[in-house]
Amino acid sequence: MPGPLSDRIALVTGASRGIGAAIALELAQAGAHVVAVARTVGGLEELDDKIRAAGGTATLVPLDVTDNDGIARLALALHERYGRLDVMVGNAGVLGPLSPVAHIEPKVWNNMFAVNVTANWQLIRTMDPLLRAAPAGRAVFMTSGVAHYGRAYWGPYAASKAALEEMVRAYAAETATTSVRANLYAPGPTRTRMYLGAFPGVDPETLPTPETVAAKIMPLCAPDCTETGKIYSFREARFLAFPVPA
Repeated sequence: MPGPLSDRIALVTGASRGIGAAIALELAQAGAHVVAVARTVGGLEELDDKIRAAGGTATLVPLDVTDNDGIARLALALHERYGRLDVMVGNAGVLGPLSPVAHIEPKVWNNMFAVNVTANWQLIRTMDPLLRAAPAGRAVFMTSGVAHYGRAYWGPYAASKAALEEMVRAYAAETATTSVRANLYAPGPTRTRMYLGAFPGVDPETLPTPETVAAKIMPLCAPDCTETGKIYSFREARFLAFPVPA
Protein backbone atom coordinates (compact mmCIF):
# COMPACT_ATOMS: atom_id res chain seq x y z
CA MET A 1 0.00 0.00 0.00
CA PRO A 2 1.48 3.39 -0.99
CA GLY A 3 2.58 5.64 1.85
CA PRO A 4 1.25 9.17 2.42
CA LEU A 5 4.38 10.65 0.82
CA SER A 6 4.73 8.22 -2.07
CA ASP A 7 6.47 9.66 -5.15
CA ARG A 8 7.54 12.76 -3.21
CA ILE A 9 11.07 14.13 -2.84
CA ALA A 10 12.25 15.11 0.65
CA LEU A 11 15.50 16.80 1.61
CA VAL A 12 16.87 16.57 5.16
CA THR A 13 20.01 18.29 6.43
CA GLY A 14 21.98 17.00 9.39
CA ALA A 15 20.70 13.56 8.44
CA SER A 16 23.60 11.41 9.63
CA ARG A 17 22.48 11.00 13.25
CA GLY A 18 20.03 12.02 15.96
CA ILE A 19 16.77 13.73 15.07
CA GLY A 20 17.83 14.32 11.47
CA ALA A 21 18.47 10.63 10.81
CA ALA A 22 15.19 9.72 12.50
CA ILE A 23 13.26 12.24 10.38
CA ALA A 24 14.90 10.95 7.20
CA LEU A 25 13.89 7.38 8.07
CA GLU A 26 10.32 8.47 8.90
CA LEU A 27 10.00 10.26 5.57
CA ALA A 28 11.36 7.24 3.70
CA GLN A 29 8.95 4.91 5.50
CA ALA A 30 6.13 7.25 4.44
CA GLY A 31 7.14 6.69 0.83
CA ALA A 32 9.31 9.72 0.06
CA HIS A 33 12.63 9.47 -1.73
CA VAL A 34 14.99 11.08 0.77
CA VAL A 35 17.88 13.35 -0.17
CA ALA A 36 20.02 13.02 2.96
CA VAL A 37 22.59 15.77 3.53
CA ALA A 38 25.35 15.63 6.17
CA ARG A 39 29.10 15.89 6.57
CA THR A 40 29.60 12.39 7.97
CA VAL A 41 29.74 9.77 5.23
CA GLY A 42 29.66 6.85 7.65
CA GLY A 43 26.49 8.15 9.31
CA LEU A 44 24.83 8.64 5.94
CA GLU A 45 25.69 5.09 4.93
CA GLU A 46 24.20 3.73 8.15
CA LEU A 47 21.04 5.72 7.45
CA ASP A 48 20.92 4.37 3.91
CA ASP A 49 21.10 0.81 5.25
CA LYS A 50 18.12 1.49 7.56
CA ILE A 51 16.11 3.13 4.79
CA ARG A 52 16.77 0.23 2.41
CA ALA A 53 15.86 -2.28 5.11
CA ALA A 54 12.55 -0.44 5.53
CA GLY A 55 11.90 -0.65 1.79
CA GLY A 56 12.71 3.01 1.09
CA THR A 57 15.16 4.84 -1.13
CA ALA A 58 17.63 7.65 -0.55
CA THR A 59 20.25 9.77 -2.24
CA LEU A 60 23.24 10.48 0.00
CA VAL A 61 24.83 13.93 -0.24
CA PRO A 62 28.04 14.35 1.80
CA LEU A 63 28.04 18.13 2.15
CA ASP A 64 28.78 20.76 4.77
CA VAL A 65 25.72 23.02 4.94
CA THR A 66 27.98 26.07 5.22
CA ASP A 67 29.14 25.36 1.66
CA ASN A 68 26.83 27.84 -0.06
CA ASP A 69 28.03 26.88 -3.52
CA GLY A 70 27.49 23.22 -2.69
CA ILE A 71 23.89 23.90 -1.64
CA ALA A 72 23.33 25.81 -4.88
CA ARG A 73 24.73 22.88 -6.90
CA LEU A 74 22.44 20.52 -5.04
CA ALA A 75 19.42 22.68 -5.89
CA LEU A 76 20.43 22.64 -9.56
CA ALA A 77 20.82 18.86 -9.48
CA LEU A 78 17.37 18.44 -7.91
CA HIS A 79 15.89 20.76 -10.53
CA GLU A 80 17.46 18.80 -13.37
CA ARG A 81 16.45 15.40 -11.97
CA TYR A 82 13.06 16.03 -10.38
CA GLY A 83 11.97 19.57 -11.23
CA ARG A 84 10.55 20.05 -7.73
CA LEU A 85 11.08 19.51 -4.00
CA ASP A 86 8.10 18.38 -1.93
CA VAL A 87 9.59 18.47 1.58
CA MET A 88 12.59 20.32 3.01
CA VAL A 89 13.70 19.84 6.62
CA GLY A 90 16.43 22.21 7.84
CA ASN A 91 17.70 20.16 10.76
CA ALA A 92 21.48 20.72 10.77
CA GLY A 93 22.61 22.85 13.70
CA VAL A 94 25.37 23.42 16.23
CA LEU A 95 25.08 24.20 19.92
CA GLY A 96 28.42 25.93 20.37
CA PRO A 97 29.96 26.73 23.76
CA LEU A 98 27.74 27.61 26.72
CA SER A 99 29.57 30.72 27.78
CA PRO A 100 29.02 34.38 28.67
CA VAL A 101 28.27 36.42 25.57
CA ALA A 102 31.29 38.65 26.25
CA HIS A 103 33.60 35.62 26.17
CA ILE A 104 32.54 34.26 22.78
CA GLU A 105 35.25 34.48 20.12
CA PRO A 106 34.27 35.97 16.73
CA LYS A 107 35.15 32.72 14.92
CA VAL A 108 32.76 30.76 17.14
CA TRP A 109 29.98 33.34 16.78
CA ASN A 110 30.34 33.41 13.00
CA ASN A 111 30.24 29.62 12.75
CA MET A 112 27.09 29.46 14.88
CA PHE A 113 25.26 31.81 12.54
CA ALA A 114 26.74 30.18 9.44
CA VAL A 115 25.26 26.80 10.38
CA ASN A 116 22.09 27.76 12.23
CA VAL A 117 20.99 30.75 10.15
CA THR A 118 22.89 31.37 6.92
CA ALA A 119 22.79 27.74 5.77
CA ASN A 120 19.01 27.74 6.16
CA TRP A 121 18.76 31.05 4.32
CA GLN A 122 20.73 29.49 1.47
CA LEU A 123 18.40 26.50 1.50
CA ILE A 124 15.39 28.79 1.23
CA ARG A 125 17.05 30.94 -1.44
CA THR A 126 18.04 28.03 -3.69
CA MET A 127 15.20 25.58 -3.01
CA ASP A 128 12.29 28.06 -3.07
CA PRO A 129 11.61 27.62 -6.82
CA LEU A 130 11.57 23.84 -6.33
CA LEU A 131 9.19 24.04 -3.37
CA ARG A 132 6.88 26.31 -5.37
CA ALA A 133 6.97 23.85 -8.26
CA ALA A 134 5.69 21.05 -6.01
CA PRO A 135 1.94 20.51 -5.59
CA ALA A 136 2.33 21.06 -1.84
CA GLY A 137 5.82 22.23 -0.88
CA ARG A 138 6.54 21.87 2.84
CA ALA A 139 9.52 23.43 4.66
CA VAL A 140 10.25 22.74 8.32
CA PHE A 141 13.14 24.13 10.38
CA MET A 142 14.31 23.04 13.83
CA THR A 143 14.25 25.64 16.58
CA SER A 144 14.52 25.77 20.37
CA GLY A 145 12.65 27.32 23.27
CA VAL A 146 15.86 29.04 24.42
CA ALA A 147 15.29 31.55 21.63
CA HIS A 148 12.63 33.11 23.89
CA TYR A 149 13.99 32.71 27.41
CA GLY A 150 17.04 35.00 27.67
CA ARG A 151 18.88 32.21 29.50
CA ALA A 152 22.38 32.97 30.79
CA TYR A 153 25.26 31.42 28.81
CA TRP A 154 23.07 30.42 25.91
CA GLY A 155 23.41 33.73 24.03
CA PRO A 156 24.88 32.68 20.66
CA TYR A 157 22.69 29.61 20.23
CA ALA A 158 19.56 31.44 21.38
CA ALA A 159 20.30 34.41 19.14
CA SER A 160 20.82 32.17 16.12
CA LYS A 161 17.54 30.35 16.72
CA ALA A 162 15.68 33.64 17.22
CA ALA A 163 17.08 34.87 13.91
CA LEU A 164 16.07 31.61 12.23
CA GLU A 165 12.52 31.91 13.54
CA GLU A 166 12.05 35.44 12.21
CA MET A 167 13.50 34.47 8.84
CA VAL A 168 11.20 31.47 8.50
CA ARG A 169 8.16 33.48 9.59
CA ALA A 170 8.98 36.11 6.96
CA TYR A 171 9.35 33.39 4.32
CA ALA A 172 6.02 31.90 5.39
CA ALA A 173 4.34 35.29 4.98
CA GLU A 174 5.91 35.71 1.55
CA THR A 175 4.62 32.33 0.37
CA ALA A 176 1.23 32.45 2.10
CA THR A 177 -0.65 32.75 -1.20
CA THR A 178 1.26 29.84 -2.78
CA SER A 179 1.12 26.10 -2.13
CA VAL A 180 4.22 26.34 0.10
CA ARG A 181 3.90 26.05 3.89
CA ALA A 182 6.87 26.87 6.15
CA ASN A 183 6.95 26.13 9.86
CA LEU A 184 9.31 25.62 12.79
CA TYR A 185 9.58 22.59 15.06
CA ALA A 186 10.78 22.73 18.66
CA PRO A 187 11.69 19.21 19.82
CA GLY A 188 12.68 20.17 23.36
CA PRO A 189 14.93 17.89 25.45
CA THR A 190 15.75 14.81 23.39
CA ARG A 191 18.13 11.88 23.74
CA THR A 192 20.74 13.31 21.36
CA ARG A 193 24.46 13.96 21.52
CA MET A 194 23.84 17.71 21.39
CA TYR A 195 21.41 17.80 24.31
CA LEU A 196 23.44 15.46 26.51
CA GLY A 197 26.53 17.53 25.78
CA ALA A 198 24.74 20.56 27.20
CA PHE A 199 23.26 18.64 30.14
CA PRO A 200 25.67 15.79 30.93
CA GLY A 201 24.00 15.10 34.29
CA VAL A 202 20.65 14.19 32.74
CA ASP A 203 19.71 10.52 32.60
CA PRO A 204 19.23 9.73 28.90
CA GLU A 205 16.52 7.22 29.75
CA THR A 206 14.31 10.07 30.97
CA LEU A 207 14.36 11.76 27.55
CA PRO A 208 12.28 11.00 24.47
CA THR A 209 14.21 9.30 21.69
CA PRO A 210 14.91 10.98 18.34
CA GLU A 211 12.51 8.51 16.76
CA THR A 212 9.68 9.62 19.06
CA VAL A 213 10.38 13.27 18.31
CA ALA A 214 10.70 12.67 14.57
CA ALA A 215 7.30 10.99 14.35
CA LYS A 216 5.57 14.19 15.51
CA ILE A 217 7.17 16.33 12.80
CA MET A 218 5.55 14.28 10.03
CA PRO A 219 2.20 16.17 10.01
CA LEU A 220 4.14 19.36 9.20
CA CYS A 221 5.60 17.61 6.15
CA ALA A 222 2.28 16.29 4.90
CA PRO A 223 0.43 17.78 1.92
CA ASP A 224 -2.63 18.42 4.07
CA CYS A 225 -0.76 20.67 6.52
CA THR A 226 -2.44 24.08 6.35
CA GLU A 227 -0.51 25.91 9.07
CA THR A 228 2.32 28.23 8.09
CA GLY A 229 4.70 30.57 9.90
CA LYS A 230 4.20 28.81 13.23
CA ILE A 231 6.17 26.85 15.83
CA TYR A 232 5.05 23.39 16.78
CA SER A 233 6.21 22.33 20.25
CA PHE A 234 6.78 18.61 20.78
CA ARG A 235 6.60 18.98 24.58
CA GLU A 236 3.30 20.86 24.49
CA ALA A 237 1.94 18.94 21.50
CA ARG A 238 0.53 22.08 19.91
CA PHE A 239 1.33 25.12 17.81
CA LEU A 240 2.57 28.03 19.89
CA ALA A 241 1.04 31.48 19.64
CA PHE A 242 3.45 34.34 18.95
CA PRO A 243 3.13 37.52 20.97
CA VAL A 244 0.75 40.00 19.35
CA PRO A 245 2.57 43.23 18.40
CA ALA A 246 1.51 46.32 20.37
